[in-house]
Amino acid sequence: MNYWLVKSEPSAYSWHDFTRDGRTDWTGVRNFQARNYLQQMQPGDLVLFYHSVTDKTVVGIAEVSQLAAPDATAEAGSGWVAVELRPQQPLTRPVRLEQIKQDSRLTQIGLLRQSRLSVMPLRVEEFDVLLELGS
Repeated sequence: MNYWLVKSEPSAYSWHDFTRDGRTDWTGVRNFQARNYLQQMQPGDLVLFYHSVTDKTVVGIAEVSQLAAPDATAEAGSGWVAVELRPQQPLTRPVRLEQIKQDSRLTQIGLLRQSRLSVMPLRVEEFDVLLELGS
């Protein structure tokens, strides 16, 4: 199993929207590295959902439910992909970016090292620390 973090602006698509919908195709990714990460995702992988820009918090856990497929919002043949995600559960306490920055166990997390990337892998240890902080 692999672990991931995806970012969304809550004004565009929030955790509330996601849980209301019950599933979503993670569309609109237009960064080559993020696209490559989407292509690596496998059904059953766990994904942390991060509210970017305003909240800057990890708010919930999702699961990859379908492999990458062509992104329906992209031009046909463009190579952009999307995966289907399903919400699993909210974190008991959202984990703020400030907490992440202050935790010595998370100094190498992609959220701090490549802050503009919207899809990124997490090491199992990072995933576990974030769950601990959010429980």
